[in-house]
Amino acid sequence: MSPTNNWPSPIPVYSDQIPAEPLDVHVVTSGGQRIPAHRSVLASASPVLESMINRPRNHRSSSPPTVRILGVPCKAVAVFLRFLSAAKCSEEELDKYGIHLLALSHAFLVPQLKRICSKALTERLTIDNVIDMIQLAQLCDAPSLHLRCMKLIFNSIKSVEKTEGWKFVQDHDPLLELQVLQFINELQLRKKRRRRHIHEQSLYSQLSEAMECLEHICAEGCTSVGPCDVEPAKDRGPCGKFATCEGLQLLIRHFATCRKRVGGGGCSRCNRMWQLFRLHSSICDQPVFCRVPLCRQFKMKAEQEEKKGGGGDDERWKLLVRKVVSARAISSLSLPKGKRELEEDHEAQEMTDRSSWN
Repeated sequence: MSPTNNWPSPIPVYSDQIPAEPLDVHVVTSGGQRIPAHRSVLASASPVLESMINRPRNHRSSSPPTVRILGVPCKAVAVFLRFLSAAKCSEEELDKYGIHLLALSHAFLVPQLKRICSKALTERLTIDNVIDMIQLAQLCDAPSLHLRCMKLIFNSIKSVEKTEGWKFVQDHDPLLELQVLQFINELQLRKKRRRRHIHEQSLYSQLSEAMECLEHICAEGCTSVGPCDVEPAKDRGPCGKFATCEGLQLLIRHFATCRKRVGGGGCSRCNRMWQLFRLHSSICDQPVFCRVPLCRQFKMKAEQEEKKGGGGDDERWKLLVRKVVSARAISSLSLPKGKRELEEDHEAQEMTDRSSWN
């Protein structure tokens, strides 16, 4: 069915799937133009339209009731009414009337059309229209569109500041300007915290990898460094974590020959190696069988300090130990299943050997 003759429009209001029922309500658009419609279709699609249709009239009349939808183009109203009956809207119609349809869907409580319009307008966001869209999103309570507008402003703030829309906001809408600036500040702080968190996790992962390489070097030997009772194999190639392993081997060689390390001297490389030995001792759960130097000594020293009431390691050191242990557990879970099973079998075999030694 099409609009009345006083409005020649090529846009049909209803599809052919709607049964032939009497047109028992008129929708009045801007300019006084009327579109006949079905009362049952409008009432079932929108509770606002239902209340407008069923409101009592002051006088008895045989003419159909009227519903006024003003403030938007009449063709947009026709597209809106067709969506209420057929639940579909073309891309061309969304391009032309997306803004008006979003306002209508919000005003008349049609959530399905509101989601479609919000998505369509989100895909059509530009630097030039983002300020208009964010104002529309606030008026129509469209959070997804509002968030996308905020993100676009954040990513292109220099370009947005040059637009007429932003100048208008600065002059006439200080509340929206404050909301945008607060969002930009909070997002910047969140990104800084995330970068700092990623950097910290990377450091903990590196320390966890260093602990694995230290145990590997002191228990099996690697390249040219190994335990005192085992000669490193001549044909052994570098391990899978060559960069970390090689750096540790250089530190171990220096630590073994440096004279400044006596009494905790002023050698920074030796102090670094000393801290690695201490960190290993803090996370080692088998100090009796451990081949890493000074592991048992650090354990005994920590126990003695705790017995004396000194509290043992300070809180910052304990936090570091927990973070490294957590990073080690996460790295083990991220290993491929086959490799993880091989490592678990290797650890089980070591525990069996240790129990037999005991």
